[in-house]
Amino acid sequence: MNNSQIEAILSAHIDHKNILVNEPMANHTSFKIGGPADVLVSADSIEVVKKSVALCKEHDIPYQIMGNGSNLLVCDEGIEGVVIKISDQFNAVSIDGDLIKAQSGVLLSSLSKMIMEAHLTGFEFASGIPGTLGGAVFMNAGAYGGEMKDVIVGVTVLDEHGELKYLTNGELELGYRNSVIQRKKYVVLEADIKLEKGNHDEIRLYTKELTKKRTTKQPLHLPSAGSTFKRPPNNYAGKLIQDAGLKGVRFGDAQVSDKHSGFVVNHGGASCDDILSLIRFVQKVVYDQFEVNLEPEVRFLGRGFNDQNHC
Repeated sequence: MNNSQIEAILSAHIDHKNILVNEPMANHTSFKIGGPADVLVSADSIEVVKKSVALCKEHDIPYQIMGNGSNLLVCDEGIEGVVIKISDQFNAVSIDGDLIKAQSGVLLSSLSKMIMEAHLTGFEFASGIPGTLGGAVFMNAGAYGGEMKDVIVGVTVLDEHGELKYLTNGELELGYRNSVIQRKKYVVLEADIKLEKGNHDEIRLYTKELTKKRTTKQPLHLPSAGSTFKRPPNNYAGKLIQDAGLKGVRFGDAQVSDKHSGFVVNHGGASCDDILSLIRFVQKVVYDQFEVNLEPEVRFLGRGFNDQNHC
């Protein structure tokens, strides 16, 4: 099925303003890398998400769900089928006392500011995490001693049958960078969060301290997908990579950051293959030296990733 046919199927049920054809994914990822998606749908309602998924399933069109692309490496050949983007057009938030209800497309940075202004504490850890609330729940994102599992009450998802389902914190099975949502390929739509009342000045000061830690230690001036690897048991990916002598190693415009070895960065012209080759090289050297398998935290999407060995 070609792009025009896919567009016709979707636009018969979804407003055409939400649909982009042959859309470069480099425009939608923090790595600034990626060929075109055949069709990209920007979701602005639960109904658009449901209808897009249902139409793709009905017509056997491959589809992928994404947030704002902060942890994606997209193949240079692009993505087959439909990408459903749940981001800044699906970001409503309501706060009632110590309870927050938020749509999954809201950025964590924006949500943390609203929470701070409501004098609520417990979400400071997420203030500098790039990405959307949906992506954070999907992978149980965390930083500086906090994780999403610590604050989530429950989540509304679209299940594998296209039905809405509410999962409580326990039902989400939130583990280290893992959740039942990943395993069952659910789509996060809304999340309920419970926090505690706190002192606004103390919350602001703590958030400022965390921001300073990030800006001084992480290579935020260059495109990346955040931490490239998950933390191995009883160790740290960045330390292992640095101890292996790989800090600053460069393949083309892809580089192990010389500021923080846990990040692979794009100096402007890196291809997907450059990034992937560097990731594989780092994995091999670290394993050869320390017998530790580094598992990517970055998600790989696209035509060349069926075996995740090339792009």
